[in-house]
Amino acid sequence: MTIKTKSRRTKRRVEAPAPQSAPLRRWWPYLATAAALVALAIAPVLATRHNGGSPMFSAGLPHTPDYHSLLVNPSDARRLLLGTHTGLYVSRDGGRHSRLDALSGKDAMNLSRPAGKTIWLAGHMVFKRSPDGGASWADVSPSGLPSLDIHGFAADPNDPQTLYAAVAGQGLYRSSDGGESFSLVSHDVGGAVMALAVLPGGRILAGDMQQGLLESRDRGATWTQIVRAQVMGLAVNPSDSKRIIATGGGIALSTDGGHSWRLAQALPKGGGPVAWSASDPKLAYVVGFDRTLWRSTDDGATWASVAPAKEG
Repeated sequence: MTIKTKSRRTKRRVEAPAPQSAPLRRWWPYLATAAALVALAIAPVLATRHNGGSPMFSAGLPHTPDYHSLLVNPSDARRLLLGTHTGLYVSRDGGRHSRLDALSGKDAMNLSRPAGKTIWLAGHMVFKRSPDGGASWADVSPSGLPSLDIHGFAADPNDPQTLYAAVAGQGLYRSSDGGESFSLVSHDVGGAVMALAVLPGGRILAGDMQQGLLESRDRGATWTQIVRAQVMGLAVNPSDSKRIIATGGGIALSTDGGHSWRLAQALPKGGGPVAWSASDPKLAYVVGFDRTLWRSTDDGATWASVAPAKEG
């Protein structure tokens, strides 16, 4: 910053020596600026201490246009990764605080972590892969996809090289080479799919906004309807593949691999992102569209809302 001052010519006169505090008057603007900078430097530290060790964390879930996807850290059930319309948010305390973590402005409609540290992210005109658990991200530009408007995405838990991508308005595509290339599997299913899950035996479940909850036993070539309901999220329990959670107008639970369902929790404004914990398979989370985070500690049977941390 440049400070401009006006000068005036004055008659020369002899003045008494200034008191010792006079230099402070001359330096006061600079001292005030320095004090302000120190205050700005201290503020993040105070916020860090106030929010449990990480700056810029706010209470509860973020205020974003849409919640799309959710992952639970495989070794720490309190660390959540939430995909939204405007990027990835992270929580380190089970959803009581959250902050923007990466990919600001990217529509993270799908998150998938099939094995190890590899995480896949797919959404509206975005397709990325992280080899290090979300620390860094790289674009994926495969051949064979008509566009990168991927509304549903899943990896085969038995073979992480096999990926499925539901492209909006187009159909379902499959990759057998870890995302290097894709080929069309079905034109009939995929264009309106918002939720996709692959079970350990290779069976596929798809939440189609027009046709309901569908099932395929031949890698996506043919499909049958299970339930006539809109499904926004699907999650298969990591230790019991017969236990599946589906979200939409509420939280539904199946204990027989998706053949029958019961409503476990009504959600007045609906819900979408859902995930199980690998380190504690009895634990699951669901994000309601009213900015409420729900948690189950008994295999999805009952649910309770997670209260945001109180600030102050």
